[in-house]
Amino acid sequence: MASESISIEDRPQGTTVSSDEVIVVENLWRTYDMGSEQQVHALRGVSLRIRRGEYVAIMGPSGSGKSTLMNLIGCLDTPSQGRYWLNGQLVSEMDDDQLARVRNKEIGFVFQTFNLLSRASSLHNVELPLIYNGTPAAERLERARKALIDVGLEARIMHKPNELSGGQRQRVAVARALINNPSIILADEPTGNLDTKTGNEIMALFDQLHERGNTIVLVTHEPDIAQFAHRIVHIRDGQIFSDEASARATQ
Repeated sequence: MASESISIEDRPQGTTVSSDEVIVVENLWRTYDMGSEQQVHALRGVSLRIRRGEYVAIMGPSGSGKSTLMNLIGCLDTPSQGRYWLNGQLVSEMDDDQLARVRNKEIGFVFQTFNLLSRASSLHNVELPLIYNGTPAAERLERARKALIDVGLEARIMHKPNELSGGQRQRVAVARALINNPSIILADEPTGNLDTKTGNEIMALFDQLHERGNTIVLVTHEPDIAQFAHRIVHIRDGQIFSDEASARATQ
């Protein structure tokens, strides 16, 4: 659970993280050394705060830095400079083992390519995060079944990915993302491999998750998909270009 604020020794002067802020990034830079003393600044001093229960889309063209920001928010990478708090924890200064534990506990990932084990059932795919954290077998099977029922796949629990449609595979991925009751759901182009009708069905599922109180961060380059969110952050040249409520939020 998030604390009311970060202890003073863990934060630079002037930075506070309140209990209703699940993501706080401050002056994040990500620089890649390209050799011959060349550097590429994928992120240039990004600062962003996301409250618990928000539904935020991060948009930007290829090369804008949105994927780099997603990797940092998802604890898949660490910043070259700046600080990042996730659910009250200063994760930007954690080592790889600590970050792996944070990813398992705090973040539910939904990827464009589903990332399912092809030879495993829906049930086994969903229970995998619980296997990694040592949850007893009976408990994890019960929780995995419930997660699949919650996304409308009660009739597909024992089916393997090649026996499922694209939309059903993505629902399995969403169930897996929810299994640990994460602080955030991080969705990277979740409709990218789906037709329009199926994509809209998946976005309707995200609407339901948001209504249940889940915090959702959606990374996309598609304006119509971004409009499902209630807040849209545009990234350009490694910086936040705009941050505003979506048309849907103002209806």
